[in-house]
Amino acid sequence: MSHEVVEKNIGLMMVFIIIVISFGGLAEIVPLFFLKDTTTPVEGVKPYTALQLEGRDVYIENGCYLCHSQMIRPFRAETQRYGHYSVAGEFVYDHPFQWGSKRTGPDLARVGGRYSDDWHEAHLYNPRDVVPESNMPSFPWLFENKLDGADTAAKMGAMNVVVGATCPKCDLYSDEDISNAQKAVEGKTEAEALIAYLQGLGTALKR
Repeated sequence: MSHEVVEKNIGLMMVFIIIVISFGGLAEIVPLFFLKDTTTPVEGVKPYTALQLEGRDVYIENGCYLCHSQMIRPFRAETQRYGHYSVAGEFVYDHPFQWGSKRTGPDLARVGGRYSDDWHEAHLYNPRDVVPESNMPSFPWLFENKLDGADTAAKMGAMNVVVGATCPKCDLYSDEDISNAQKAVEGKTEAEALIAYLQGLGTALKR
């Protein structure tokens, strides 16, 4: 079949494009499911606690990933500012992962333990109180909205299924963890959950 026939037939060209992209994608993605470095957590990385799991959802719901990345590239400029570059084993329990694609604000991959809980509270309530030049919006409602934990157990069960599919040997949530999930988060504010999530980011690799 000549190039001329394909180039003049948009339908045929689309079919070939889809085939090429599909095979190319499979060739790049499928091997990653069988590489130990991408499916085994690095030492010290553990599943999120019930409160951290809820905090991750608060992070997503409020669009934090739109301005903050969680992916430090292996370049000197990045590692000097943010710390050790990110490795695949850190994200085994991240579904969906929060790598992000834009840095209006700083990368948060190593933010855990860098600031106190009080600092995070002030920063979420009014960022300019601690970073005068910040253009981050305020999130005062996070201190008013409280968690009921009604869906926390279901979220943990879903993580067991998703993570278990790619990492059967991963240390996932036990039945006891799931049964105690609602009690662990009930009555906590969304701000407390989000701070718990942030304080855990990147701490395993830093140790």
